[in-house]
Amino acid sequence: MTPDAHALLRLCQLVSPALPVGAYAYSQGLEYAVHAGWVTDEAGALDWLQGLSRHAIGTLDLPILSRLHQAWSRDDLPEVRRWNAQLLASRETCELRAEDIHLGRSLARVLLELNLSEADGWLEADASFAGLFALATARWHISETDALSGYLWTWSENQVLAAVKLVPLGQSAGQRMLHRLIESMPQIVERAQRLGDDEICISAVSQALASSLHESQYTRLFRS
Repeated sequence: MTPDAHALLRLCQLVSPALPVGAYAYSQGLEYAVHAGWVTDEAGALDWLQGLSRHAIGTLDLPILSRLHQAWSRDDLPEVRRWNAQLLASRETCELRAEDIHLGRSLARVLLELNLSEADGWLEADASFAGLFALATARWHISETDALSGYLWTWSENQVLAAVKLVPLGQSAGQRMLHRLIESMPQIVERAQRLGDDEICISAVSQALASSLHESQYTRLFRS
């Protein structure tokens, strides 16, 4: 097996829904958006996810993931801590921050089981999911571009699955949405890699409002 093929398979493992980190339990505000009638059908769900992928994941998570991947590749732990802290500080609600830390610590436990001992220091720390994702992709020789693409894919798949349950939508609608989201992923990743440090930002007011209001929503299926 070639090194590239091995890295691809490792990336598949990392973005698999079978990865036991609990990402399926989070909707990132989508549950309230459906509850409030902001998202009511397939077109509305796709518009919501396209907006977040371009103006939240693509301008905040991915450029920071790029820097985390580079920092882990250089064994520059101070830079890892710096960008990990910045990402968590950029979470706009308590639920979104708690979600990121839960996923990060869960991934740290998985990576320890897979003999990545560097994950041990993040079991009790405030670890972002991107921080541990970057560790795994750097150590498994997965390229930065592939790492960003995989991160965007796994976020998109989890959110589509949440939309299928919440709106609700059929499985075919979910596949149509993923098909449309994939079309824009290369451009989102490319743009994220070009952003300078002072251009990293988030512009997702509706998600911030939905996430804040979700904290007091009476009935909930999801934790965010």
